[in-house]
Amino acid sequence: MKTPLNILSKELLSNDYYTLHKVNYQFINQNGVWEKASRESYDKGNGTTILLYNTTTQKIILTKQLRIPTHFNGNPGGMLLEACAGGVEGAESPESAILRETEEETGYRVPKVQQIFQAYMSPGSVTEILYFFIAPYNEYMKVGSGGGLIEENENITVVELDFNEAYKMIGHEIIDAKTIMLLQYLKIHKLMS
Repeated sequence: MKTPLNILSKELLSNDYYTLHKVNYQFINQNGVWEKASRESYDKGNGTTILLYNTTTQKIILTKQLRIPTHFNGNPGGMLLEACAGGVEGAESPESAILRETEEETGYRVPKVQQIFQAYMSPGSVTEILYFFIAPYNEYMKVGSGGGLIEENENITVVELDFNEAYKMIGHEIIDAKTIMLLQYLKIHKLMS
């Protein structure tokens, strides 16, 4: 049996903040014939995201921060309202990563999180798998002001919103895919009813 994919070469184009490779490969097309192609593959590691929710107050926690790439594609100010997120570092588990990121970015220390799914967010060009989490929160879990890490040049504003208000903001003020997916998960599973 033929392997449906054969990597011919992988050339490093950039190794600055993340890595970018040009990959030449061949694959078996729909007609069963080997075909050659070339693509760029951007590797930024895997990531995590979480939506904190409070069923008593019907509130959620989001973050607001500057996302430079969005400035160049329809978001003039570059600010984005989104779920807390961050990268998985080294041998760290996705769960450990999101617990760390939650406290750094939001100031909340949640005792446990629930992984709900994982997804490739831009599989045509980015290698990243994003691990999605949810966790209930309350005022007693607030241990700091959040805002991210100064040494990582993070300047994050913590935003607490009414869930129904946030849900109505989808497609307008909330235009981040991971955040939309998390809000829809809460709605579909009736966690904020």
